[in-house]
Amino acid sequence: MYRKLMALSGAGMLLSASALAVHAQIVEPTTPPDPPVFPAQSEPVFVGISDIMEYRALDAYHEPEWVKENFVDTGKLPPVEERLPKEPLVYKAGNMPDGIGTYGDVMRHVIGGRPEGWNYIAGQSQGWGGIDIGMMECLTRVGPLFTVKADEVEPMPNLAKSWEWSEDGHQLTMQLIEGAKWSDGDPFDADDVMFYWEDHVLDPNVSPLNGATADTFGGKGTKLEALDDYTIRWTFEEAFPEQYLYQMAYGTFCPGPSHILKPEHPKYSDNTYDQYQNAFPPEFMNWPVMGAWVPVEYRSDDIVVLRRNPYYWKVDEEGNQLPYLDEVHYKLSTWADRDVQAVAGTGDFSNLEQPENYVESLRKAADDNAPARLAFGARTIGYTVYPNLSANGWGSPDARGQAIRELNRNLDFRKAITHALDRQRLGEALVKGPFTAIYPGGLYSGTSFYDKESTVYYPYSVETAQAQLEKAGLTDTDGNGIVNFPEDAEGVGGQDVEIVMLINGDYQTNRSLAEGIIAMMERIGLRVVLNIQNSNTEQDLLQGGKFDWALFRNSEELATALKFTERLAPVGPRSTWTRRAGTDGTLDLLPFEEEMVEVVNAFTSSRDNQERLELMKKYQKLYTENLWAIGVTQYPGALIINKRFANIPAGAPIFMFNWAEDNIIRERVYVPKDKQQDYELFAETLPGEPGADGPVN
Repeated sequence: MYRKLMALSGAGMLLSASALAVHAQIVEPTTPPDPPVFPAQSEPVFVGISDIMEYRALDAYHEPEWVKENFVDTGKLPPVEERLPKEPLVYKAGNMPDGIGTYGDVMRHVIGGRPEGWNYIAGQSQGWGGIDIGMMECLTRVGPLFTVKADEVEPMPNLAKSWEWSEDGHQLTMQLIEGAKWSDGDPFDADDVMFYWEDHVLDPNVSPLNGATADTFGGKGTKLEALDDYTIRWTFEEAFPEQYLYQMAYGTFCPGPSHILKPEHPKYSDNTYDQYQNAFPPEFMNWPVMGAWVPVEYRSDDIVVLRRNPYYWKVDEEGNQLPYLDEVHYKLSTWADRDVQAVAGTGDFSNLEQPENYVESLRKAADDNAPARLAFGARTIGYTVYPNLSANGWGSPDARGQAIRELNRNLDFRKAITHALDRQRLGEALVKGPFTAIYPGGLYSGTSFYDKESTVYYPYSVETAQAQLEKAGLTDTDGNGIVNFPEDAEGVGGQDVEIVMLINGDYQTNRSLAEGIIAMMERIGLRVVLNIQNSNTEQDLLQGGKFDWALFRNSEELATALKFTERLAPVGPRSTWTRRAGTDGTLDLLPFEEEMVEVVNAFTSSRDNQERLELMKKYQKLYTENLWAIGVTQYPGALIINKRFANIPAGAPIFMFNWAEDNIIRERVYVPKDKQQDYELFAETLPGEPGADGPVN
């Protein structure tokens, strides 16, 4: 739905302030200013991956006493040693901040999303906020890498316990964990992996939740085959494309339970793809998972409850089957309420990412009696305006939409947009203090591959922006304050230039930034109206190409360059969120985009760290000088965690290689016995059989 927004009070202040800041002359591009010093940031303790975990058999295994008494001793479950793999994943006590944990208690989350269903490999959202991270496991793992030494950073083993490259680097053989089981006791094996690959990643009729396609793993030349039940082999066109190991982590290579899903898939049934995607609604309980917790309760607009997975395949060094926490709650509310409840102590965990809440949250957390502690990480949250650069029919635009895309492809027009943004004011409108930083776009400052000298920044200047519009052939011919399309523009000649900007309305930050941008664009003669959607619809419109501009929060690739590397440039027809092939299957790349593709492909195939650094410098220059997308602001997030929880690693970012729910390794988080609370809704129960009505005793 299209909505025109009036310049609200916040945007109005921005507009009036901007009017006083008009420069007297054309300004030239430069390097961006340094971000303000932010002393509230915490630092991690760096270790090697082998210090965190390993795979090995232990002499004995243990589980909560109530599980043994109520389920094993009564014959409802096999003994714990029979439910674990031959060599489970073992977390080392020396890397646990507070050591070996104790069983019991609940982690209470509050989320703003709503579950669509459980079939994430066919595109259904579980509601975000950590539900999916608690349920799904992937071939590799990257969240905890924020604490790994820089010279040892590589994806951690997970469902794939080890791997080996062929001598020429074109084949990668992976050993899967042997003997692990889904939460309903069905064996996990290569069939689950191949079902995900062949019938989801490679099936053009299916869009897995995080957008995995063949391009994510190297394109059409990439092949995957099962050699036996626990061995798979990748074949790549490039030599040693180690970046794809990062893509095999959270979101993009997390197999689903083929024994449940396969009978519903259109290839093996009479179902349509829509029927398949929606075959497992949120009311379907006890969905089989490889993760630490299983869904056992769903109440619409109220709560989702997950209970411990009795077949979870990870243990601590004393042989205690994980997780330590028996239950996890997801209260269905709003994202803003998540912060409020975490600070107040009625919730236990929040990724504080809405800057409007920062100052008050810091003030409350400073109280010695506050129930939660709060720690800020690096500035790895950034917002960007993405102009749709595809003029090839992607998304089937009408005459106005096609004309906007032609403007978007004009560098002078993109320069007008970026010069019109008073990024300092936009950041200050979100939160006062040293939180936000001017963000020209591309890689974030303060991250491993960022280089200031390679970053081109077009400073704020209304006069320069207006001059760039004139260079792009846009003037106000009817005197109403809005520039007009040239008279010879097909289908829109002489009309006001009106741009529709897609945003996610679930977050107040998105709305606040959008309102400020509208006011600033109007100042130079561009009318921008908003298409406000929820998270799920926004993703559908993005992937379908149905937008002129899209304002959204960047994903992981701009923080690490190592995860989702293919999204850094349109290396394939579907590799990026906002630049895809048209109806003829081809990409209409601009010359600088072709250079970006060459750089990213070279980065992917390189094994030399210095060469990678130089390639990312070139990438940053191409991105920011040519304004592939237009950065707005960047700022840190903060982890809010109730003080009763132990084993929270220092310096855990809310978002880097992954979200904090993965970074903190939730399965080894615990509550000491003397701090445990009576929050469990289904105490001493385990998930029932698939399709059962709630948990069973």
